[in-house]
Amino acid sequence: MKKTLALILTLALSLAALTSCGSKTETPADTNTDSSAQTEAPATLSGSVSTNGSTSMEKVIGALSEQFMADNSGVTVTYDPTGSGAGIEAASNGSADIGLASRALKDEEKAGGLTETVVALDGIAVIVNADSKVENLTVEQIGKIFTGEITDWSEVGGDAGTISCIGREAGSGTRDGFESITGTKDACKLDQELTSTGGVIEAVAGNPNAIGYASLSAVEGKNTVKAVTVGGVACTEETVLNGSYAIQRPFVLVTKTGETLSDAAQAFFDYATSSAASQLIKAAGAVPVAK
Repeated sequence: MKKTLALILTLALSLAALTSCGSKTETPADTNTDSSAQTEAPATLSGSVSTNGSTSMEKVIGALSEQFMADNSGVTVTYDPTGSGAGIEAASNGSADIGLASRALKDEEKAGGLTETVVALDGIAVIVNADSKVENLTVEQIGKIFTGEITDWSEVGGDAGTISCIGREAGSGTRDGFESITGTKDACKLDQELTSTGGVIEAVAGNPNAIGYASLSAVEGKNTVKAVTVGGVACTEETVLNGSYAIQRPFVLVTKTGETLSDAAQAFFDYATSSAASQLIKAAGAVPVAK
């Protein structure tokens, strides 16, 4: 009888030990399951971003928008090419998330509650035929050439010959920038108005008496034309960045001071002003400012 009781007691103790071990192995598994269930996947960016303004910024904004939407399929970025003034007003009245301007904001616009962020600089090279003896022109001389006050290359140190001015078509952002800086707005007398930068470069390359203008990025590495120095300063990425090259202007993102953008708009703004966008901006013909 005693042996039987001892056997029963031994079996009971063994069963209790097994039950205790089983519960210890289940606890960590349960904890891990709960922790996993509490982990949330990152939210996907979605919504729309409206930009409005400078026609000169079309290529830059187009390139940035295309890449941003490719990286964020839930976001749509729109661009309304209404001009700098209208873009500044759109940012001010809230009809656009981000205004676009190809000029710096005026003091009164900043005082009125707007903030400017320079996203890029636009360097416009003045080009002549590769065989031209002319190496340097002042902004004043360039203005007089394009308005017809100076008509012969011999007046500015070149061989005698009638100057042929080549420019872009009305509405071109490059033309708008060039004319604004040289003081030739609506006063240029052009022998040819062409619809592309490549067309201007080709025309100048084929005419020993020609002069034209093109974005810095388009003439870098070209040996068929020559970019003259302006006031003794070459058109390079460095001189555009440090402000010593005269024929340039800023590309500006305009926002309301102190007002929070939507998540999508803020993400686009952050991307456009980051170094990640620099190559796209350069390929679009502008000089990126982000380091």
